[in-house]
Amino acid sequence: MMLPRAFLALLTFACARVVVAADSTMTYPAPPGPGNGRHLVFLTGDEEYRSEEGLPMLAKILSQRHGFRCTVLFPLDADGTINPDNNTSIPGIEALDTADGIVMLLRFRQWPDRAMKHFADAVTRGVPMVALRTSTHAFRFPPNRPGSYSRFNDFGRNVLGENWVSHWGANRRGATRGIIEPGAGDDPILRGVADVFGDSGVYETHPAPGSKILLRGQVLRGMSPTDEPDRDQRKKRKADGQEQPINDPMMPIAWTRMDQLENGKTRRVFCTTMGAATDLGNEAFRRLVLNAVLWSGGLDVPEKTDVRFVDPYAPGNYAFKGFRRGLRPSDHALGRVLPAGQPVPPSPPRAAKKR
Repeated sequence: MMLPRAFLALLTFACARVVVAADSTMTYPAPPGPGNGRHLVFLTGDEEYRSEEGLPMLAKILSQRHGFRCTVLFPLDADGTINPDNNTSIPGIEALDTADGIVMLLRFRQWPDRAMKHFADAVTRGVPMVALRTSTHAFRFPPNRPGSYSRFNDFGRNVLGENWVSHWGANRRGATRGIIEPGAGDDPILRGVADVFGDSGVYETHPAPGSKILLRGQVLRGMSPTDEPDRDQRKKRKADGQEQPINDPMMPIAWTRMDQLENGKTRRVFCTTMGAATDLGNEAFRRLVLNAVLWSGGLDVPEKTDVRFVDPYAPGNYAFKGFRRGLRPSDHALGRVLPAGQPVPPSPPRAAKKR
């Protein structure tokens, strides 16, 4: 029997809609492990640092090696492909309603109120948070925007301990070496952590009172782990116009907070201003983040957390407009391997200021 052409077109459209809906998130199941099936939700969505590549890799490790059920959410275009520049999209945000923990790398999102409600409810509920890089400035709603979520423009300071301030070390000119804060060496998050290095630049930060600083970022003269500290560059503070050496003092790049909630409970928060997908290639930094996930959930942190990749990992270097086009959440499924990312050349070194 021949079906009418209009009916076939409608059926094809409906099937396409189902495929897109089914492929809007990525969930990794939980084998036996210390996570015991707890649900972690990973929020990707930044234009520069390739959270859409780094966070699925972390989710695979936490599911397959540590027993968490991990759901990764992505900003998608209407055709179902991942587009981190689409700052209003976050399909599957309802997953936060059952989240036992959140791992996030967001930047200047403007989610609609129906999406923000799920996030706001998770914040109010006290879900533990592990926040990377630009999550200090996760949201930027215009002041005249209708709705009630413009208060989340200060989510970084109010929940994580710091908003966006400024770049301190320059991206693609001076890499970051992590230096353990004196007195913090016994913190469980630092177990097995040594030689932290990232090729993203240091941010200026002044974590809110009550924060516990774990690492400071030493700005290097180049982009190699063996480069010397930068002793020549100086930065001018916006507040007082005074210049100071870029490594004196070194800026905090990782800290924790025990966030007191109105219901009397305490939320565990870990924040780091490192977190580019390339930073996560560093074993020590990857262990720092995974230790933070275990700590935030009140779980024991082993002496050396297993941070081995589940699938080969070769992310693209961070850059605006540098995301891979045409990928869908299913391209991050277990056993799927993305081709190696294209490197972005470093910026030329700046001449030292004469003093």
